[in-house]
Amino acid sequence: MNQSIFLFLTCFWVEQAFAQHHHESTPMNANQKADTIKPMDHSMQGMERSQPERMNHADGMGDKPMLNYGLTMDTGMGMTHSLSRNLPMNRNGSGTSWHPDNTPMYAYMTHPSSSGWSYMLHYAIYLRYTRQNTNNSDKRGAAQQFGAPNWFMGMAQRKVGQRGLFQIRAMISLDPLTVGNGGYPLLFQTGESYKGQPLIDKQHPHDLLSELSVSYSHAFSKDADLYGYVGYPGEPALGPPAFMHRISAFNLPDAPLSHHWQDATHILFGVATVGFRYKWVRLEGSTFTGREPDENRYNFDKPRFDSYSYRLSINPSPAWAIQFSQGFLHSPEDLHPDENVTRTTASILHSKGLGPGRYITSAFVWGRNTHQGEGDNSFLAESSWQVDRTALYGRYENVGKTPEELGIIDPGFGGIPAHTALMINSLTLGINYRIAQQANSDLVLGAQLTGSVPDQWLRPLYGKTPVSGEVYLRLSPSLMTMQGMKSRHHGQMRRM
Repeated sequence: MNQSIFLFLTCFWVEQAFAQHHHESTPMNANQKADTIKPMDHSMQGMERSQPERMNHADGMGDKPMLNYGLTMDTGMGMTHSLSRNLPMNRNGSGTSWHPDNTPMYAYMTHPSSSGWSYMLHYAIYLRYTRQNTNNSDKRGAAQQFGAPNWFMGMAQRKVGQRGLFQIRAMISLDPLTVGNGGYPLLFQTGESYKGQPLIDKQHPHDLLSELSVSYSHAFSKDADLYGYVGYPGEPALGPPAFMHRISAFNLPDAPLSHHWQDATHILFGVATVGFRYKWVRLEGSTFTGREPDENRYNFDKPRFDSYSYRLSINPSPAWAIQFSQGFLHSPEDLHPDENVTRTTASILHSKGLGPGRYITSAFVWGRNTHQGEGDNSFLAESSWQVDRTALYGRYENVGKTPEELGIIDPGFGGIPAHTALMINSLTLGINYRIAQQANSDLVLGAQLTGSVPDQWLRPLYGKTPVSGEVYLRLSPSLMTMQGMKSRHHGQMRRM
């Protein structure tokens, strides 16, 4: 039944995406008012104008979100996409994944005119209090914590000759210090281990060094690129953009319960990827280390390159990003070294601007882990609606986890086999408000509630409808706007 629903939604969204692509590709006539939230066409039509003409074209656009802002492509100004001189940087996801071109960006960027390098910094720091299973304090998973989940990502990019593009990227997380090596409380979460025990009802911290990668791409034409990417650690071509880099999840401090079904390979010690893009379709393949990072969060794990994956990405219009991928992971779990996993994922991301400082972004993700002939599915739908200083957001998940996955080792538990998938439904709703903005940085105050409906076999352990909640402050860069880009560029021009 769940598979049928997924296929129906996929077909419907793809049909709508192609219809929108046809609509958005229609050229504007002279009397038509410019759509300030619509990005430039994928074909880069009109980019042959001179740089002053392009600057004049941007003048008067005002303080509008960076939704595929044309000056970020190969015009000699600022950054382009990580792996193409002919795509906007808004399409960058984690690793080599794609976002929709309409994706808003929260970052600092600079382009010193003398060096030829462009630099960008993303980050998010959450100072928060979380309490899990608040209405069942005597049940499993009831816990609370003051903590500060966080991540920081820096990028440096330089064009090479007329067709090449080189980029260095690094990401760090202070999670081991700010939430502890044992992670933070998260009801029904599973994956990885600590001190020889599986982490259950907890989200593991990320390694101090979460990505250190280099990439190089060559443009055969504006429509065709070939690229290579190497990370130690890095992210293979598997799954959608990792949750902390999806704009639809930007306001959610917690990892998804389906993380290890969908995007948990975003930090692996040893990744090599090759990909080829033609227009708005890309095929890529990776070889990588299947084992997830160990519990020592400050070291470099041994690279093995014993696993592989492939991914097909399609961006049929600036508002949509679709991917299908499959990975063959060798011994991913430290506690189950003899167990291999085949992970299959599909996702649809959507992003649409609604005016200055307003947008809505959404993601629908399916992931399936298959091992020893058994398979478990996960489904995730999340959305974020930004209206000026206020954001409303939500995430719904349906994921099947076995008694073994949840650490229920009693062989007689409920009279069901150890590999039976126990369904967990979880809904998170939240709101936040920007209380301060200074030096292109935002301080946001937010709160959210999560209600869960576990399988009937789990209710004696967790309660019938566990409720969890949290309040937080988030510090991050402000939304990049056209006005801010123009101001920085004009300042650099004056210094030349």
